[in-house]
Amino acid sequence: MAVEREQTMELTRAVDGTDDSALEDNAFPRSFEAFYTRELQSVIGLAYVLSGSRFGAEDLAQDAFLVAFRNWERIALYDDPGAWVRRVVANRATSRFRRRTAEVKALLRIGTRRLEVPEIAADAASIWEAVRRLPTRQAQVIALRYFDRQPVAEIARILDCSENTVKTHLQRAKHTLAQRLEKENRP
Repeated sequence: MAVEREQTMELTRAVDGTDDSALEDNAFPRSFEAFYTRELQSVIGLAYVLSGSRFGAEDLAQDAFLVAFRNWERIALYDDPGAWVRRVVANRATSRFRRRTAEVKALLRIGTRRLEVPEIAADAASIWEAVRRLPTRQAQVIALRYFDRQPVAEIARILDCSENTVKTHLQRAKHTLAQRLEKENRP
């Protein structure tokens, strides 16, 4: 036990450059860097066993060490800071598992529903293609007004602009569409 303690103290001095008593009685380094170096591999191993994912394990471990780092003045005084970090990893692994389970269930529920895309008449398809080539705001205004049948006031609210701005975009879009469609329909 004394040999292990002396080796740990040497490691701590090498990592953080301390000469004095860098270890508490329970052999945990007082500097965060030494603590991190000592505990990292075993905490990643624990996270891997709990998560089943190498990348997830690294994320869990880093998250736990980040919390420890931010609170190191308090955590360093604990009898066993390593146990505290492991508890954080265990709690976060459980939270991630629950969240992923809920996400999978939600995706399965959504996946069983078939979303219906509204049919657009063949003769209108070329018009909507021309609308998509308009400047973004003009295309949005045209789609909201003529496809979604929204009044000007509602379009202004949706797009967070004034009604006059909506009217201007509508006028410009109609003018541009009329010119483009006229060109396309010329013999």
